[in-house]
Amino acid sequence: MAELNNNGIIIKGIGGFYYVKTADSVLECKAKGIFRKRGITPLAGDHVEVIGEEGGYAISEIHERKNFFQRPPIANVDEFFYVVSSVEPRPNYMVADRLIMLCEQRGITPVILITKTDLAEAKEFIDLYRSVGYTVIDVMADEKAALEQVEAMIEGNLCVFSGNSGVGKSTFLNKLHPGLGLNTAEISKKLGRGKHTTRAVELYELYGGYVADTPGFSALDFERAEKVPKEDIAKYFIEFRPYLDDCFFTGCSHRTEKGCAVLEAKEKGLISAQRHEDYCYLYDEAKNRPEY
Repeated sequence: MAELNNNGIIIKGIGGFYYVKTADSVLECKAKGIFRKRGITPLAGDHVEVIGEEGGYAISEIHERKNFFQRPPIANVDEFFYVVSSVEPRPNYMVADRLIMLCEQRGITPVILITKTDLAEAKEFIDLYRSVGYTVIDVMADEKAALEQVEAMIEGNLCVFSGNSGVGKSTFLNKLHPGLGLNTAEISKKLGRGKHTTRAVELYELYGGYVADTPGFSALDFERAEKVPKEDIAKYFIEFRPYLDDCFFTGCSHRTEKGCAVLEAKEKGLISAQRHEDYCYLYDEAKNRPEY
């Protein structure tokens, strides 16, 4: 086979094969062994170069990433839609704050989509994250407007839709564009959570951008996969930022210290007690995590 050079984007990886969309086609590729030696795993969203070789194609180069996630495994994300349901499963503040922290660490301001509010209201959750400054879209309040708002955000971007199993990610994407035909499943009544209908990250071209439906996750997935140094966590809670330089002690952990401007802001109601409690949990988790 004559050698070819093609620039493209990985739209799916499964079983050691990567599917790269180029200007002309989608190529099934293996990754060169050099990546394994460097400890690099190609991810959906990677911009790559492909060469033709005997028997097929191979990824020869992975261009520099602007960001990447281990859970869900994807690179070069522009927009991150965190999908939450008001019931079955109910919103989990800790999972939300952990995921938001990870997005902020990567320079992404997440958008929260909340589903199933026709079955149970989620006013407290919605009000909290709107007060922090995040865009929260109540899908059922005006489904047509929600779909139009998300469609506009997709244009020209690589967008991730992620959330706990059973919250309705694939259902929402199918409404956004019925031609996607993504798998959905009913909630497991016994376990009170969704069945994992999405098995791997896959990118779909939509409205001038790419969207990724991702496997469902649990809090444990993040705990195992993502590590943030304890001293960095506070700056990823965006409402803490105006106060971080005003604490009496340098190196303040913003948990119990006297003269802590973050704690003072919490006492004045400028920072929510729920968010601060989650911050303390994440800080202690990072502090007690063994370093290898």
